[in-house]
Amino acid sequence: MAAKKLAIVLPAYNEEEVIEKTTARLHGLLLSMIENKKITSDSFIMYVDDGSKDRTWELVNQLREQYGQVQGIRFSTNFGHQNALIAGMTHLTGTDVDYVVTIDADLQDDPEAIVDMVDLANAGKDIVYGVRNDRTTDTLFKRYTAQGFYKVMSALGVNSIPNHADFRLVNQKVLKAFSAYQEREMFLRGIFPLIGFNEGRVYYARAEREAGETKYPLRKMIQFAATGITSFSISPITFVRNLGIGIFGISILFLIYIFFGWAFGKTSTGWPTLMVSIWMLGGLQLVAIGIIGEYIGKIFMEVKHRPRYIIAEELNDYDEQA
Repeated sequence: MAAKKLAIVLPAYNEEEVIEKTTARLHGLLLSMIENKKITSDSFIMYVDDGSKDRTWELVNQLREQYGQVQGIRFSTNFGHQNALIAGMTHLTGTDVDYVVTIDADLQDDPEAIVDMVDLANAGKDIVYGVRNDRTTDTLFKRYTAQGFYKVMSALGVNSIPNHADFRLVNQKVLKAFSAYQEREMFLRGIFPLIGFNEGRVYYARAEREAGETKYPLRKMIQFAATGITSFSISPITFVRNLGIGIFGISILFLIYIFFGWAFGKTSTGWPTLMVSIWMLGGLQLVAIGIIGEYIGKIFMEVKHRPRYIIAEELNDYDEQA
C-alpha cells in the first residue's frame, strides 16, 4: 500500500512550556514513520493557537523555521478547545491530506499510538479512537466523576466511547461527513460515534503532564460535562435551576426540623406542612423551568449562527506557494 499523507492537529492554549518538547517528539515520530514508508515525506504537524496569552504562537513560528514540517493557525481570541479541533479538521477537509490525527499539545496521550492508528486506517478503518486502558494518572475524584459522566451519557442515549477524549484519527470520508454538522457548540466525543463508518480502537496508557497547567480545571470539567449532555450551558438559566434545587433542599431540611419539633411537642398544627409543600413545589417548579430553559437557551444560541472561531493568522505551505 502506498504511503499516506498525515497531519497531526494540536490545539494549543498557553503551551509555551511544553510546545518545543512536544514538537521534537512528534517530529521524530514523523521521521520514523516516513522512514518505514507508512506516511509521505510531506506529512506535517499543525498547531491551532486558541488565543494564547503567552509565547505559544511565537514559538510555533520558530518551530516552523527549525523543523519545516510545522503549520499553524492562530485564533483572534480564545474560542475554546473544541473549536480549535474543529478549525484544524475543517482547514484540512478536502485537501490532499489522507489522515488527520487530533491530539492535545501536552502529549499526555501517547503519540506512539499514532503508528497503530495509521496501521488500522490502512487496513480499512475510517476512524480510529485512542482509548485509555487505565486511569491511574487521574485523581480518585476525577476517576469516579469521569466514570459517572460516561454512565450518565449512556443512560441518556448518547453514543460515546468510554475513556476516549479527543485523540483520534479520521480520513477524508469522515471529515466530509463531519463538515455537514453545523452546530455552534459541538460535543465532538458524541458527534464522531454518531457519524459511523468503519471504526477501530487503539488502547494506550495516559502519561502525566510534563509541564504547564491543565486546561481543564474542575470548573471547566463541569461545564464540559453539561455541554455534552445539553449541547450548551446557559449560565443565567442554570442559576435558576440551581436555585430551585437549593430551595428544594432547604424544604427538606425544614421538614426534618418540623419533624423533630413535632416529636418534642414544639410545633403548631397545620402551618408547617403547608410551608414545606409550598417550598418543595416551588423548588421543583424552578428546577423544571431551568431544565426546559437549558434547551431554549441552546436554540437561542444556534439560531444566531455566529462563527465558531475567527482566524487571525495562518502558517502553511499554501502561503509560501501564493
